[in-house]
Amino acid sequence: MKPVVIAVAITGSVPRKRDNPAVPITPAEQIESIHEAFEAGASLAHIHVRNPDESPSSDPALFAQVQDAVRKLCPGIIVQFSTGGRGRDPAARGSALFLKPDMASLATGSVNFPTIVYENSAGFVEALAAQLKEHSVSPEIEVFDLSHIHGARKLIDRGLISDRPHVQFVMGIKNALPAEPQILNYLYDELRRVLPNATWTAAGIGRYQAEVINWTLAKGASAVRTGLEDNIRITKDRLVRSNAELVRIAVAACERHGRRPATPAEARSILGLLNKAGAPP
Repeated sequence: MKPVVIAVAITGSVPRKRDNPAVPITPAEQIESIHEAFEAGASLAHIHVRNPDESPSSDPALFAQVQDAVRKLCPGIIVQFSTGGRGRDPAARGSALFLKPDMASLATGSVNFPTIVYENSAGFVEALAAQLKEHSVSPEIEVFDLSHIHGARKLIDRGLISDRPHVQFVMGIKNALPAEPQILNYLYDELRRVLPNATWTAAGIGRYQAEVINWTLAKGASAVRTGLEDNIRITKDRLVRSNAELVRIAVAACERHGRRPATPAEARSILGLLNKAGAPP
């Protein structure tokens, strides 16, 4: 069976313990959650860190604490930091990149979220891309709108990112891209036209998580994404118990589509990360 990268977004910047007690907030909780998800089949961990009051943080010491422990407990796992902007000082969004995670998220344009504008001006995006390049961190391009595919193309043309980026379509956020299969089809076709060398995945938010995983697998995606950042419920009446539970659901979906979870080494090969610092010897 062909391997697929399973990415687990463990925390995010929005869900709180009051929403689901399983959301990992402290570094110790995050480390344990990633380890459990790794054992269940995840090969990429997408990491946000939080302050003690559960608000989003940009503190490099917190990122370092999580990364150092995860690299010891989960050999070869791909570590991906968030540079997302909800609740964070824009000037600090790249402040932990000197720690050299394997990857970091990179939104290439602005978008309406339910209650805010997630602002990523062209100048800001270019500066953040330059920071990633300076520290040899590979980007995951976050696509919240069709124009963001073309924003990534501009970064390639300016020599700021590789011509083989990893791209994620984010679907199901209110006021942004709807989670509909015909929209995924169009995004995929445009990606192949504009960024023909890209690997890709899609994230379904909330109740769309399982549907989007199935759509991406049906289209032969390089990766799938799951995790409590995006979805805190199994059903309307039952909360997710752990990130590992969501990973096991993703593994089952992979098997239904004739795929299997990639090993860390396979995941690194798929995403072009074999020479990164966290790669196994």
